[in-house]
Amino acid sequence: MNSVDRMSNVAPPPTATVVVVGAGYAGLSTALALHDEGVDVLVLEGSDRVGGRVLSERVDGDLVVDHGGQWVGPTQTRLLAAAERFDCTTFPTYNTGDHLELWSDGVTRPFHGAGPDGAPGVDAYVAAAEVIDEWAATIDLNDPTAHPRLVEWDSETVQSYLDRTVSDEDARLRLALAVQGVWTVEPRDISLFHLMFYVASAGGFDQLMETEGCAQERRFTGGAQAVALAIAEHLGDRVVLETPVWHVETLDDGRVRVDTERGQVLADRVVVATSPGAAVRIRFSPPLPQARNRWMERTPMGDVAKIHTVYDTPFWRADGYSGEATAYGDHSVGVVFDNSPDDGSVGVLVSFVYADRQHRWSALAPEQRRADVLATLTALFGERAGNPLQYLEKTWPDDPWARGGYAANPAPGVWTEHGATGWRTACGPVHWAGTETSSVWNGYIDGAIGSGHRAAAEVTAALRS
Repeated sequence: MNSVDRMSNVAPPPTATVVVVGAGYAGLSTALALHDEGVDVLVLEGSDRVGGRVLSERVDGDLVVDHGGQWVGPTQTRLLAAAERFDCTTFPTYNTGDHLELWSDGVTRPFHGAGPDGAPGVDAYVAAAEVIDEWAATIDLNDPTAHPRLVEWDSETVQSYLDRTVSDEDARLRLALAVQGVWTVEPRDISLFHLMFYVASAGGFDQLMETEGCAQERRFTGGAQAVALAIAEHLGDRVVLETPVWHVETLDDGRVRVDTERGQVLADRVVVATSPGAAVRIRFSPPLPQARNRWMERTPMGDVAKIHTVYDTPFWRADGYSGEATAYGDHSVGVVFDNSPDDGSVGVLVSFVYADRQHRWSALAPEQRRADVLATLTALFGERAGNPLQYLEKTWPDDPWARGGYAANPAPGVWTEHGATGWRTACGPVHWAGTETSSVWNGYIDGAIGSGHRAAAEVTAALRS
């Protein structure tokens, strides 16, 4: 019996000191930190796998593709430390050659950095990003709601801010794609404050956008889920799959009863480490504080699909292209990366479809979705791109446990109205983890791990008090 089957074929024990709800990186990191301290911890996961919004699939033997989170950058030290602990190796993202930009008028231009030299809107885009960096640096990441401009920034959408301050229409198109690519929503959907906080948590705008030295610098040899699988294997029978939690009740004696589809577990503390889209569907007794409820209800997941196309070789490299591309205008695909294995034995392109583009694209019939993606790849890389050996889709809003991706984004006003206590403050014996609760690398795997470390420290302190 393999480890996944073992985790799926056991009923949860009736008691544990701490129950962690969710076996994504946040939940597994919480459990690992507690396990390292000798705490009796149990992880309950509703789905049939670990990893949450990180999902690696082995295709045709040795080829691994990442349908969810996949990259790690040099400042994402917690993820790198976990990878080192469990001997999960990484390799550099292929970044040699020219990137390509397919502009809204159909013109394709090579580029490096923010965009092609002299192309429409590039200079104004860079200037706007510099202002965002300057303002983001003023936010206290551990106490974001203390910022003196919180109400002002949180009352304005990113769209209204760009319309008001960036006169160059082409620069606004570039900034809109940046928002779609990082937050997987439209600029009208999030507040200016949340954008500033998120940029600050990453250490700057370029950290989110670029490859070398930034968030997209390296990939995992065995897929980004490899670290999660290794942690779960280390925890052994303390991880139980296919056990959805539907009710969490704080009892009169201060303990917590966790009701699942496979029985009850009694614990001293609970850490909810699911996506907000899943957490909001758990019933709590007594009801959670209003601030926490509103935070979850008004922090929806983003909309994104990832599509892998597999070829016999990474042919674009011989043509002098990196495989990285951006597309504007009516194209469903917004961004493309080279996702080939380290040895380049086969070619893989990964295409991203975000926000409004994803809404339109996902409503198409499967053969139309495929044709739509391949048409954009052909426009970028030539006829060979239109004839892949394999075509693989993952549409994250359809995932019943993540309910979207990459992360959840507070709507305008939510930070102001509910952030002080609704963001991550424990509700009695119920604690909160998840990348959305992280001060550093919010929205990323590294942020999920950091949130687990914080939640574990909270629980450990509470158990000792």
